[in-house]
Amino acid sequence: MFLTRALIAAVCALSVAACRGDASRTSVAAASVDRDDYGDTIRVTAPATRIVSLSPVTTEILFAIGAGDRVVGRTHWDTYPAAARAVPDLGNGMQPNVEAILATRPDLVVLYGSPSNRAAALQLRRAGIATIAVRTDHVSDFRRATTWIARAIGDSAAGAVVSDSVEHSIAAATIAAPAGTGPTVLWHLWDAPVMTIGRGSYMSELVAAAGGRNLFDDLEAPSPQVTIEEIVRRNPDYVIAGPSGAESIRQKGAWQAIPAVRAGRILVVDTALVSRPGVRMGEAVRHLRTLLHPDGRR
Repeated sequence: MFLTRALIAAVCALSVAACRGDASRTSVAAASVDRDDYGDTIRVTAPATRIVSLSPVTTEILFAIGAGDRVVGRTHWDTYPAAARAVPDLGNGMQPNVEAILATRPDLVVLYGSPSNRAAALQLRRAGIATIAVRTDHVSDFRRATTWIARAIGDSAAGAVVSDSVEHSIAAATIAAPAGTGPTVLWHLWDAPVMTIGRGSYMSELVAAAGGRNLFDDLEAPSPQVTIEEIVRRNPDYVIAGPSGAESIRQKGAWQAIPAVRAGRILVVDTALVSRPGVRMGEAVRHLRTLLHPDGRR
């Protein structure tokens, strides 16, 4: 589902080309008919030129559609593409500092639509700043977020190019396998308490696309708390973890009760790549597919 660097570059080039054609440019006034994920009307009366993006996914989108030079604020976690790191860091993106945001003189703020960010969105709107709240929790959320953002910068064509390319990259990387087949995986998120991914997590979608089965796909929550005893009972084929999580699993004796851990079947993932449903989703599927099927079998 994620774009390779080359494909991202091609997408950006196409986006810039699209910006030059007035015929392909969509009036930002059309965005006023949309409601964001708080249910608020998106009101953008002119193409946004100074944008604060408070989510790694939306920052990736802005750079991919050729609007990276308009981003004047980001979060700690917005490290892709590399150019995003030069943008001023405004914090972690949750319950943001509204005064710090206003100091950047934005004409658009895009933030994650969590309940904890609602108050900040209301303050920004009262200050006259166009605001878009978007939840990017699933693969299917990507096109909606890209459409809203592209309209806000005045270039729907660029948004369509990026959305189409990401979806194509996902499809190209996805393994077509019968339901109920493939190795089962526990995705380690946290130790105390033990937390993993459930069906509500975007990462569960990644596992399925890569030809695996999420051990706790029967749980609706995105990050449910589970017990070591239940993990042992379900007996996963693999345990997936980030570098620090994998080290913790190896060192803590309780995890040795899990056969996959004792056998060394711990798959270490690039957390920056797989943890967000952004422009590199196709690359993330390929990353997981290589780990789950090292012999190249599909």
